Amino acid sequence: MTDTASPLADSAFLKAARGEEVSHTPVWFMRQAGRSLPEYLKVREGVAMLDSCADPDLIVEITLQPVRRYGVDAAIFFSDIVLPLKAVGVDLDIVPGVGPVVANPVRTLDDVAAIPDLTPDHIGFITQAVEGLVGELGAINGGTPLIGFAGAPFTVASYLVEGGPSKEHAKTKALMFGAPDVWDALLRKISDVSAVFLETQVAAGASAVQLFDSWAGALTPADYVRYVQPHSARVLERVGALGVPRIHFGVGTSNLLDLMGEAGADVVGVDWRTPLERAIPLVGDRGVQGNLDPTLVFAPTEVMTARAAEIIEAGRAARGHIFNLGHGVIPSTNPDQLARLTEFVQGYPLG
Repeated sequence: MTDTASPLADSAFLKAARGEEVSHTPVWFMRQAGRSLPEYLKVREGVAMLDSCADPDLIVEITLQPVRRYGVDAAIFFSDIVLPLKAVGVDLDIVPGVGPVVANPVRTLDDVAAIPDLTPDHIGFITQAVEGLVGELGAINGGTPLIGFAGAPFTVASYLVEGGPSKEHAKTKALMFGAPDVWDALLRKISDVSAVFLETQVAAGASAVQLFDSWAGALTPADYVRYVQPHSARVLERVGALGVPRIHFGVGTSNLLDLMGEAGADVVGVDWRTPLERAIPLVGDRGVQGNLDPTLVFAPTEVMTARAAEIIEAGRAARGHIFNLGHGVIPSTNPDQLARLTEFVQGYPLG
């Protein structure tokens, strides 16, 4: 956890997250750790995804790579949404080209009860990696904050119920509507897992957290409030008690931005589909994060930076603005273009 009296607390990222005045708009990129970097592909060669997420040395190296290359204002902890489930013994794997695949999908209360509770002892490698990262990041650019990472209850539940990725989330919604007792038990279980995963990272030195609800856009506002929001709020409340800024991000969530903020976020991540000028009034007295379309980094540099400038200008109306893409870095992205974008955002005049 970052002491507000420490030099790290003066970082542009943490100041923006707290709604304080900044010298420049801070910038980092979702999925910046890996994906498009040749140095990432090199160290991951022959190593399965979940194995790389459980190796402290690899976690440290991969998390640091984009900080070294781009000079971004924050590092995002290299991990995966389903890693905590793997750590407690759930039979799953990440299949290349497919995503997380669960051997025995959840259907009943007994299935939920069979998922062990996560404890810090399950994830000692996470503590080791975060401690190593905090030491390394403290010497970069005067101190670079580390963002802790976890999947939100709805998104993790969707993988567990569907058995893998899904576009329709039909089985997930069938369980949510048809067996609300099983659904509630499952999301309570997952919210505890996600909270412990984040608490462990903060205890080891992470300065902020981001809760990813990748699939929340599949819900109506009423269903989100009834079936999901209380569980996300539980995670965010527990982490909030540790005194670190909390970012909450979802995809396709223009109809949920106010509710995601009310779940306990200090900063609401806005995907590329929703203009910041529309999002900012919805999130209220909170910061915003985002939200350049990830495909714009494939456009000519002047086109990309012109759009970035529009986003920075729109972000002035928010309590705080952290520049980011409106979703993750696309694997075929040219790293040099992200370097140009970082330099542009950090150099954009705010006065």
